[in-house]
Amino acid sequence: MSTSISEREKTEHTRKRTGMVRAILAGGLVLGVGAAVTLAAWNDSEFATGTFGAGSFNLEGQQTAGGAFADHAVAPGAPLAFVVEPLNLAPADVVYAPFAVRLDAATTADAVVTLSSVGAGDNAANLSYEVLTTTDFECDADTTGDVLVVAGALPTTADAATFDLTEGAGAVAGAPVNLCLIVTAGAGLIEGAGATVTWQFAAESVSDND
Repeated sequence: MSTSISEREKTEHTRKRTGMVRAILAGGLVLGVGAAVTLAAWNDSEFATGTFGAGSFNLEGQQTAGGAFADHAVAPGAPLAFVVEPLNLAPADVVYAPFAVRLDAATTADAVVTLSSVGAGDNAANLSYEVLTTTDFECDADTTGDVLVVAGALPTTADAATFDLTEGAGAVAGAPVNLCLIVTAGAGLIEGAGATVTWQFAAESVSDND
């Protein structure tokens, strides 16, 4: 009888001990999970900052030989010096005016320039014009050059003729493009009536990556 009780006590003791071990192991597993969470919370960062600035872009024009380049950003702009008196035209008369444009010394990008023209007044419809690009700043009956705008009736919308300008190097203005504007009075010229023509040279910067 005593031996039987001892065996039961021994068995019960073993069962309790096993339960305690399991509890300790379970506690260890919980602690293990907690340790993993703590390690996952480690973090680090790297930062990089770019500082940016804008360049400069400015188109300027010259309307007289040897004259200074300047800004004429608002219509009517620079008064053109026409060769032959343009205020007493008769049918078939032709008048000539030089003009040049360039990018100023502060400009930091090349450009494409689009030429357009607008006419106003009773005789605007009786005028036609053409534009040449020339080697030198000159424009008269003997001037030759590449045709930029073919001779034709004065348009009232953009001609869409374009040419390129290059920025200068090292704080120097870009090379100018010399133009010769040739205006012809038509057969329907109205006696005593007037007209004005405004040419616009719209420059748009061209990215070095284009």
